[in-house]
Amino acid sequence: MTDPWQDPALPAGVRAADLLSRMTLQEKTAQLYSVWPGSAETPGGDMAPLQHALSGDVDLSELLPYGLGQLTRPFGTAPVEPAEGAARLRALQERIRSANRFRLPALAHEECLTGFTAWRATIFPTPLAWGASFDPALVKEMAAAIGASMRSVGVHQGLAPVLDVVRDPRWGRTEESIGEDPYLVATVGTAYVQGLEEAGIVATLKHFAGYSASRGARNHAPVSIGPRELADVILPPFEMAVREGGARSVMAAYNDVDGLPAHAHGALLTQLLREEWEFGGTVVSDYFGVSFLESAHGLTDSPGGAAALALAAGVDVELPAVRCFGAGILDEGLVDRAALRVLTQKCELGLLDPGWAPPPAAEAEALADLDPPHMRALARQLAEESVVLLSNGGALPFGPGVRRIAVLGPLADDPAAMLGCYTFPRHVLLDHPELPMGVAVPTLLQALGAELPDAEFTDDPVAADVCVVAVGDHSGLFGRGTSGEGCDVADLELPDGQGELVEKALASGTPVVLVVLSGRPYALGRWADRCAAVVQAFFAGQEGGTAVAGVLSGRVNPSGRLPVSVPRDPGGQPWTYLVPPLGLRGEASSLDPTPLFPFGHGLSYTTYDWQVPSADADTLPTDGETTLRLTVRNTGGRAGTEIVQLYLHDPVGKVARPVARLVGYARVPLEAGASAEVHFTVPADLAAYTGPDGDRIVEPGELELRLGASSGAGDIRQVVRVTLTGAEQVVGRGRRMRCEVRVK
Repeated sequence: MTDPWQDPALPAGVRAADLLSRMTLQEKTAQLYSVWPGSAETPGGDMAPLQHALSGDVDLSELLPYGLGQLTRPFGTAPVEPAEGAARLRALQERIRSANRFRLPALAHEECLTGFTAWRATIFPTPLAWGASFDPALVKEMAAAIGASMRSVGVHQGLAPVLDVVRDPRWGRTEESIGEDPYLVATVGTAYVQGLEEAGIVATLKHFAGYSASRGARNHAPVSIGPRELADVILPPFEMAVREGGARSVMAAYNDVDGLPAHAHGALLTQLLREEWEFGGTVVSDYFGVSFLESAHGLTDSPGGAAALALAAGVDVELPAVRCFGAGILDEGLVDRAALRVLTQKCELGLLDPGWAPPPAAEAEALADLDPPHMRALARQLAEESVVLLSNGGALPFGPGVRRIAVLGPLADDPAAMLGCYTFPRHVLLDHPELPMGVAVPTLLQALGAELPDAEFTDDPVAADVCVVAVGDHSGLFGRGTSGEGCDVADLELPDGQGELVEKALASGTPVVLVVLSGRPYALGRWADRCAAVVQAFFAGQEGGTAVAGVLSGRVNPSGRLPVSVPRDPGGQPWTYLVPPLGLRGEASSLDPTPLFPFGHGLSYTTYDWQVPSADADTLPTDGETTLRLTVRNTGGRAGTEIVQLYLHDPVGKVARPVARLVGYARVPLEAGASAEVHFTVPADLAAYTGPDGDRIVEPGELELRLGASSGAGDIRQVVRVTLTGAEQVVGRGRRMRCEVRVK
C-alpha cells in the first residue's frame, strides 16, 4: 500500500506532514541545507562574499544518507556544455536518491537574473533595462522562456528577481534593480515572477529587505531607515510579488535594519511575511547569510548559535552550503516548521511523486540549445525597448548625409559593455579566459557596421561626419568592475577618466553622439548640452549592441524611459525623485539636487499629442475608484510608442509625502497619424500611505492625478483633480495595489 506522502491525489501539505512524521531529526535537518559542488575549487575571485573562506570540503558520503535539501548552481559554478551539465545533474540526483531511505531528490537552484546563468544560454538585458522598457508583459514573456529552459535541464528554483528599490545609485547593485520607484519595481518584478512561476520554476524574491538603502551605498552595509520608508518604498514590490505574483520563495537580505539583521528578524520574516501577507513558501538565506550572523553581525559566537537565531526568525533553508544548520543541536519544533515548508514545496514540484525522475537524457540533449532563435528574438525586443534617447539636437537618427562615422571609447568595441555582473561571462568566465563567451554578443562597432553597411568607420573624429563616443561600465564582482555586486562608487563621475575622452571628442568640432552603456546613471551635466545627442542603455544583453545601433540608424524608434534619474553633477547623492518638498531645490541649501534628466524621461523620433482627459468621477469615497480617459495621437511621420505615466500628488497629508509618485503607466504603440484611448482605473487605495501611528491610511481630501511624459514638473501634460470623501480608511493586506490600464 502506498504511504500517504507518496499519493499525488492528496494535498501537498498533507503529504509533506506525513513524510515529516516518518523522519528522524537528522533527516529533517538535512532538508534545510544545500551543498555547492565545486565551489571551493573555483579559480579566481569569489562569486559570493567569502565564498572560498566559507566553502569547506564536504563529504557527500556522510551527508547523503540523511537526504539533501538543495543543490547549489550545478550549471552556474563552472562552464559546462548544457547536455553534459544535464547529464551530471541527473547522475548526482540519482546518487542523492539512492543514498537516502525515502529516495528523495534535492531541489536544484540557479541564478537567472539576466537569463539562465549558464554557459551558452541567452543573455537578456539587466533588470535596470527591464525598468526602462516599462513593459511588464514582455518581461513576463522573457521570464517564462528563461524558466522553460531551466526546467528542461532539471533546475527547480531561480534566484530572481531583485526587488530592491534604488535609493542611492552609487550602490554597485543598481544594475540588478529595476528602478527607483516602488510601483515600477513592483509591477515589472511581479510580471517576472509570474512568468517564471508559470514555467514551473520557483521564483525567489530578493533581497528582503532594505538592502538597497545601505549607508553610503556600500554593499553589505547597515541600513538606517525609518519604518515609514521601509513600509512605503521598500516593501510594496515584495508584497505585490507575493500577493499577485505567487512567488514561492523569498531570500533574506545581508543587511541589518536599525541593528537587527534580516536573517534574525522575526518581525520581518514571520510576522509580516507569513502572518500579515500570508506567504506560504520558503525563506532561503542569502549565500552565507546565516554564517554572517556570527562572523559579520556579531549576534552569536558559533555556527550553531547562528542557525538557532535564523530558524527562530523564519529562515527555512541555509544557502549555498551546509555550515550552520548542520552544526549543533537545533530545536526540533523549529526544524519541523521549516522542514514542513521545504517538503511541501518539493511535493508541489513533483519531487515526492513515486514516478519522479530527472529529465531523461534524450529529452535533455534535445533541449540543450539554451540560446534558441525565439529567446534571442525576445532578448532583442527587450533590448530595443529599453534604449533611452536622453537628448537629441537633430543628429539622430543618422541621415543619408552621414557617411563617415568616428566610433571612439573603451566600450565601443567591447562585448562586455552589454553584460551585467550576473551574466555568465562576467560572473564566471572571467576566471576561464581560455573559453569562448558561448553566445554571440556583437559590440556597438560591429552592430553599427552591420546596420550601416555603406558607412565608413574611423577613429579620427576630425575627418568624420559624426562621432559616436561609447562610455560607461565594465561589470564585475567585489571590486573587479566599475558596476556590480561589491562595486560601489564614491560619486557618479564617469569611471576611469572617460570624461576626458568625451572632452577631446567635443574639442574636435565634429558633432558628438554620446552613448552611455552602464549599470547605473552617471552625471552628464558637463557634456549633455554640448553633445548632438545622448543615448543611454543599461547593460542591454547579447542583443544590446544591435539595439543601440538600431536606434542610432533609425531602424528602431526609441521608446525607453529612465527607471532612475540621471544627475547633473556627480555629488549630492543619495537622491531619487521620491522626495517631499524639502527634498527639492531650495534657498536653504547651496546644493541643487534637480536631475539633468528625471525619472521617466525619454525622447522619440516622432511626436504625440495628449488631449484633455476626462474622469468618470471627480469626487469619490475613500474606498472607491475613478477611471481616467486620455486620447493620445501620433502626430509625427513614423510609428512609435508613447509611454503615458500617471503620477499622484497629495497636497496635504499627516506626514511629509513625496511631491509626486508613480501610480500607473501605459505603453501606447501608434502608427503615424493614429490615436488610442488610454483608460486608467485608479482605486483610492493608491493614495494610501503610512500615517503617524504606523497604520496605512487613505484620508479624505483633494488629490491631483498628473498625466506626464516623465516625473519632471515640465513634462506633466494634463492634470485631473479629484476629491476623496468620507471616513479615513485603514487599509491592509486586502488593499488594491495596482492601477488597471487598458489601451483601446
